Amino acid sequence: MLGGGGGDQWRTSMDIDSPKQHSINSRTSAAADLSALKHFSGNSFYMGSRQDMQSEVHRQSSESMENHSKKLQDDLHELGVKVKNHEDNVKYLKTLKNKFEESIVDMQAALGKYDKASFSKTVNKDPTHAMSEEETIEHILNKHEKSAAALLWGMKKHAEALSSDHSLTMDVVGIVATLGKVDDDNLSRLLSGYLGLETMLAVVCKTYEGVKALEEYNRGGLINESFGLHAFAASIGRPLADRFLVICLEDIRPYAGEIIADDPQRKLAIPKPRLHSGETPAGFLGFAVNRIAIDSTNLYCISKNGYSLRETLFYHLFSNLQVYRSRDDMLKALPCIKSGAISLDGGMIRSPGLCSLGHQRDIDVKFPSGSERLNLPDSYFEIENQLKEVKWKKDRALEDMQREQALLDHARVNYDTKKREYLQFLTQRSSRASQSPVGRVSTPR
Repeated sequence: MLGGGGGDQWRTSMDIDSPKQHSINSRTSAAADLSALKHFSGNSFYMGSRQDMQSEVHRQSSESMENHSKKLQDDLHELGVKVKNHEDNVKYLKTLKNKFEESIVDMQAALGKYDKASFSKTVNKDPTHAMSEEETIEHILNKHEKSAAALLWGMKKHAEALSSDHSLTMDVVGIVATLGKVDDDNLSRLLSGYLGLETMLAVVCKTYEGVKALEEYNRGGLINESFGLHAFAASIGRPLADRFLVICLEDIRPYAGEIIADDPQRKLAIPKPRLHSGETPAGFLGFAVNRIAIDSTNLYCISKNGYSLRETLFYHLFSNLQVYRSRDDMLKALPCIKSGAISLDGGMIRSPGLCSLGHQRDIDVKFPSGSERLNLPDSYFEIENQLKEVKWKKDRALEDMQREQALLDHARVNYDTKKREYLQFLTQRSSRASQSPVGRVSTPR
């Protein structure tokens, strides 16, 4: 029995699980199920997130490409408008220049109808024998042969001495002494003395480009003797040893006031000086700038900005310099002298508080006499003045056209560059679209 009972007991313990063993098995099974669940859920979350991220990246990339495409299109359109505007400007200016050239030909033909030989000269005999313009030039050539003024006149008289590069003289208007005339020899002597010999022999250029054509410097700051006026001077054996003045009309601040209406010499309407009483000083004869007679060809559009020599050169030299009959008159007018004064008996006030005293030393270069001229009709000078103005307008139209052409060329280069950039962008976008993985879902193995 004991054996049977023991056998049954043993069998029972082997066939029936204990509570502890059952608990362990349950936990193991639950852990396995939970692990499997986590594995499945993790893979599903990863797959969903990756698809969402790919979709968001694609959406942002598409928006960025569309924005960039729109910007390129806008830039291309803007550059195209610029090209069109410059093309229209060039076309207009070319037409305008051609019209001016036709007008110039017509006016030159009209002037050619006048036979100057048939018009006699009027000469006012002056006992002091004031020099004519030709005599003034000859005097400069003979007495100041090594001056820049003499060299430039020599180049004009001997055109064959010029090189193929005419930039040396093409911008030169002339010499101060030959650009104006004074009928009164005594006044000519006084005005020349006021300016001084160096200024009377100064070279006058229209632009600063003309100034640069006269003289060049090396890296050490020394004059390049093989360039400009120095090269020409050396070629004829008369090297320039002294300094010389050059006046650039482009850099001069012109007279800003009005011109006297209907005045054939286009004199400046400068207000007369007034004493405290409101009266003009006794003996006042006018302003020096208006006492200079200027050739009709220099009364219009000499400077690049369209001003005459009176408004630029001579106003720069004389400003509001007043002219009086005598020293006594001039001294009595001191309260209203702001820019200097001279008197016909030799008095000179260079500026308020600065007087020139002592014996005046005359300089040998004076303004020529303006008393000799042809008895041409007024219509001749009207056409001549119109011709000068139209030539100036043609030159300005040509400059504007060249400037617009340069802007057009630059705009075309920018347009072509932007067009290539846009076409390259379209090609890249098409290539990316064909390689895009959107729509394809990767199934995990």
